[in-house]
Amino acid sequence: MMNRFKQLLPNRERLLASRWLRWLGPLLHHPQLWHWSRRGVSMGVAIGVFFGLLIPFAQIPFSATAAVLLRANLPAAAASTLVTNPVTFGPIYYGAYRLGVWVTGSKEHPKNIDLNHPQSAVADKDASFWQRITNLGKPLLVGLALSAVMMGLLTYALISLIWRWRTVVKRRGRMRAPPS
Repeated sequence: MMNRFKQLLPNRERLLASRWLRWLGPLLHHPQLWHWSRRGVSMGVAIGVFFGLLIPFAQIPFSATAAVLLRANLPAAAASTLVTNPVTFGPIYYGAYRLGVWVTGSKEHPKNIDLNHPQSAVADKDASFWQRITNLGKPLLVGLALSAVMMGLLTYALISLIWRWRTVVKRRGRMRAPPS
């Protein structure tokens, strides 16, 4: 299964040729960025999930930069940003907004419309997509920040535990195997 996962990830040459990552230049040649270790992969996936949930654009360059600075596995960081994609974007952002509403204690609807005043209903209907997003404001930002931090930490811990468990199982299997 690990080999299949490695095949799906972008390889070193593709990432080095990326115009978004080219500015990192010689920093991309550090061996720890490409090594498949428990710490490197756990950190890489946690970074990717963090930036994948936190920001809706340029997730791969941000996660790659953080992976380079923290010496985490770069392919794992780049691939795990895909936690948010066109299929998962809506539910994740809705869940983050609901979490933000719960944490901040703000009202359910970000903008109260006075139905007696005709201008307010028309203004909301004609609002651009970006204006509607910014009207969500504090609850969405708080929810995204909390989900990104919680899921990043949870992902790091989960991958570290699974990796450690697999290592222990392999060692026990070798200890029980008859000598050849």
